[in-house]
Amino acid sequence: MKTIEQLAQEKILVLDGAMGTMIQRHRLSEEGFTPKGLENHTFPLKGNNDLLSISQPQIIYDIHRDYLAAGADIIETNTFNSTSISQADYGLESWVFSMNKESAALASRACKEFSTPDNPRFVAGSIGPTNKTSSLSPDVNNPGFRAVTFDDLVETYTEQVKGLIAGGVDLFLVETVFDTLNAKAALFAINKVMSTSGQHIPVMLSGTITDSSGRTLSGQTTRAFLISVQHANLFSVGLNCALGAKQLVPYLDVLAEHANCAVSAHPNAGLPNEMGEYDETPELMAAQIKDYLERGLVNIIGGCCGTTPEHIRAISDLAQNYSPRQLNHSEVKV
Repeated sequence: MKTIEQLAQEKILVLDGAMGTMIQRHRLSEEGFTPKGLENHTFPLKGNNDLLSISQPQIIYDIHRDYLAAGADIIETNTFNSTSISQADYGLESWVFSMNKESAALASRACKEFSTPDNPRFVAGSIGPTNKTSSLSPDVNNPGFRAVTFDDLVETYTEQVKGLIAGGVDLFLVETVFDTLNAKAALFAINKVMSTSGQHIPVMLSGTITDSSGRTLSGQTTRAFLISVQHANLFSVGLNCALGAKQLVPYLDVLAEHANCAVSAHPNAGLPNEMGEYDETPELMAAQIKDYLERGLVNIIGGCCGTTPEHIRAISDLAQNYSPRQLNHSEVKV
């Protein structure tokens, strides 16, 4: 069976779409989010989507299957907030390892159902940024204050990485990076765990441009972001969230020109409306992504907020007609 590195040079790989968007369709109550053993938990659990891998595994499994049936080559685990830092909001720090392991196992089972020798499917362990930033102060009156340290982040990411590996991930996806120092902590944790275990699991990294300034929340341009992570021997680097497909183009141009690894993009289904919802249809989103493909900007394409299996199907159908961006294995151009 071909490796994902080999496949990325032969075809445009398709990543899945939004997990939260699909979960919201079920309109679950507090009871629906609560697994056995937490009936008397002191924190409300509604809205803790990652916990559904334990309390509602069939829902998560079916979402994975829907994306695979739509043409996704890579599906993400339901673990975007499965760190002790993020789960502290729900009082579930002690559940983090299990949440990651069970989420990865669900995605792995779905991939095995759909994989063939000619069309293998892959599980990407989703590693989110946490709800804290190590580069910026949350207190405008105390700019030197930090709510979290680098060592705190390494510890929480190490636990997550171990759980994802135990569940059987094929890749890591450090995504929605708004603070590169947080991402570096995740990369350090991944490297530490793999060095200890002797394993090699490819790493995807995806930043987020927060607004029309073209910078991450911590102030980096796309090129600065790329330069600051080039040491990590990445399988891919890319952009996701915050913006729609059309708005991402100038920043993908930068990555496509300068990156020495694969380039990925999973934009939102347009920009949110006044109610915070996403209105862009699969057809409209695919039409915008066609520009990426015609210009050879990406090796991996998928969807973020507001996208559904219908969006991924439209993108997958389109991507089959184009060749992937040619990889440049030289040093990143600075």
